[in-house]
Amino acid sequence: MSPVQQAAWVVISLSGLIAPPSLAEPSAATAEAELRGIIQKLLDAIAPGDAEVWRGYLHERLIHVDENGIVRTKEELLKELTPLPPGLVGRIVIDNFKVETHAAIAVVAYDVQEHLDFYGQILRSRFRTNDTWEKTARGWQLLSEQTTAVLKDPPVIQLAHDQLCSYEGSYALTDSIVAQITCTATGLSVERAGRPVVNYVAELADVFYVPGQPRTRRIFQRDARGRIVGFVDRREGEDVKWTRRK
Repeated sequence: MSPVQQAAWVVISLSGLIAPPSLAEPSAATAEAELRGIIQKLLDAIAPGDAEVWRGYLHERLIHVDENGIVRTKEELLKELTPLPPGLVGRIVIDNFKVETHAAIAVVAYDVQEHLDFYGQILRSRFRTNDTWEKTARGWQLLSEQTTAVLKDPPVIQLAHDQLCSYEGSYALTDSIVAQITCTATGLSVERAGRPVVNYVAELADVFYVPGQPRTRRIFQRDARGRIVGFVDRREGEDVKWTRRK
């Protein structure tokens, strides 16, 4: 090996021991300002279906979970970004933005408020999103995102007093777990031993819920003759059955 070759070999060997320069860790304030701007830019691109705006910020190994629980890769998500159909006009704005940085990683939690003109009817939906971003040589890249719908109470209807009182009675989950239902001026009052009284309002005839708890419904069951024989407590499609005592 010639002296020149030996010198080149030493340089190559030493270069392997030297770590590549790392990116400067963004401050929390800088990360918040940058990411808030990027995320709003992405939100603004949803209605026109501008997938190219999203493409530049999505990590190649992105995991995306939407409000319906569907898991998508980067390319699968980009295929979903198409313009709103004629008759729909929408916009999305950020609310309640929070960032925590960990070296070059930023974890972001934020709410968005969607305003949608749906063929002349105005719909307002709220979503809560959790993102994980990485600051790379290309800039911020979205590693993962999960969005959930922020549920709200459905409209309440007022049933006639005699209709409300038809639900009165004693309902059993087991021999020792019993709920006593009585009618009130605005809905139903439910009492169980050792627990505070809970008040239900009607969403529909035979369908009730507790204000502030829109995940759960109390649905009364009837027999073939229309008599109330019990109810189910339903949450996420799963029913807990109660039987009306005679």
